[in-house]
Amino acid sequence: MDFVVGIDVGPVTFGNIGSPDRLDFTVVGPAVNVGSRVQDLCKSLGQPCLTTAEVARYNSGALSSIGFHPIRGLQDKQELFVFS
Repeated sequence: MDFVVGIDVGPVTFGNIGSPDRLDFTVVGPAVNVGSRVQDLCKSLGQPCLTTAEVARYNSGALSSIGFHPIRGLQDKQELFVFS
């Protein structure tokens, strides 16, 4: 099974959303959106897992930069990282 992962870090809101007939547990927030959009870039960049610079700040030794890339919804290109 092939899959890709996009990782970002930041504040999120989580919980059950919906009505008693259709209740979903979900997570929302800017970090969720960026993580999802970074995941979308995995295929085009040929990488199984990408992280943002924010994540790299916490794991600098284990990650290598692959340059700056546009992320939908963000004004500036963002530096993305792969696990070394």
